[in-house]
Amino acid sequence: MQLEWADTAPSRPADPTNPRDPAYRWPKQVDDTVRAARRYGIKVALLVRSSPPWANGGRARQWAPNNADYARFMTAASRRYRSVRLWMVWGEVNRAAVFQPLPKNSRVGPRRYATLLNGAYRALKRRSRRNIVIGGMTFSFGAVMPRNFLRWMRLPGGKPPPLDWYGHGHNPFTRRFPNLRHRGFPGYPAARDISDIDTFAREIRRTYRSRYRAFRRRGPRLWLSEFTVSSDRPNRDFDFYVSRSAQARWLTAAYRIARREPYVAGLGWIGLLDEPPSVPRGVTFGLMTSDGKPKPAYYAYKRAR
Repeated sequence: MQLEWADTAPSRPADPTNPRDPAYRWPKQVDDTVRAARRYGIKVALLVRSSPPWANGGRARQWAPNNADYARFMTAASRRYRSVRLWMVWGEVNRAAVFQPLPKNSRVGPRRYATLLNGAYRALKRRSRRNIVIGGMTFSFGAVMPRNFLRWMRLPGGKPPPLDWYGHGHNPFTRRFPNLRHRGFPGYPAARDISDIDTFAREIRRTYRSRYRAFRRRGPRLWLSEFTVSSDRPNRDFDFYVSRSAQARWLTAAYRIARREPYVAGLGWIGLLDEPPSVPRGVTFGLMTSDGKPKPAYYAYKRAR
C-alpha cells in the first residue's frame, strides 16, 4: 500500500516521531488494511511518499523534503504500524511526475534521493533491526534511466546509500514478453525491464559489494513491487495491450523468472480488478473483470503463487 505523507501530516506535528500527535491524520484505509492483514497472516509492504509543503519549502508534493522530517515521519509510521516490516522509500523516483528535483539525464535527482534514503534507513533501523528498508525504487525507463540512476545514487562522500533490498519500485514494466534471454531494451541501453533483471542484479551487486560487508557474497536482492500487462484495450496507464490469454502467459513467464532467480525478493502484480468499460480509458490490467469474472490471468496467478 501507499502511505501519503502529505495527506497524513498536512500541518507540522509538534512531536513528529509520536504517531499520536494531533497533527497526524492517519488514513483509515491503511489502518484497516494493516489490521486485517495481521488477522489473516498477510504481510504488508508500505510505500511512503509525497511531502507536505511545510517540509519541502512550499513546493508540490513530489518534491524531496527535508531529510530529517521524512525520517521522523518514518519513525512515527513504524510506531503506528508495528506489524509492518517492509518499507519502501518513495516510488518510481526516476520519474519526474513522482519525484523532484529530477533533471533529465542528470546526477541531481539520484544524489538527492540518496540522502533521503540514508536518513529513512537509519530511522527505521533504530526502530527495529527487523525492518527491511527497500530503496532505489526506480521503474523501467524514466527521466534518468535505471542503470544511470543506480550509478549516480551516491551520498556526498561517494558511497551508495544503505538499503536492504533494491526496489526496481523497481517496477519492471515492458512491451516485450518476459524472457531473460533478451539483452538490452532496443533503443534504450540504460533501461531495465523484467527481461533485464539479471543484468540489473549484477550491476547492483557491483555497486554495493565493495562498500557494504553484508553484500560481498551476494548483492541486494531485487524487490519487484509492480509488474503487469493490460489486456483487451489501451488505457490511461498503458497504451500497449495483449489478449487475455497472452496476459496469462506474460504473468506465468514473469513469476517463473521470480521463482527461479535467487536475487528476486518478491514480485507483485498490479492489480486485481479491471475498471468498468464505462470509465473513459479505464485500466484493464486486472486478474478479473470489473464485475468480478476471472480472466485467464486469474488462474495463472493462482498457479504461479
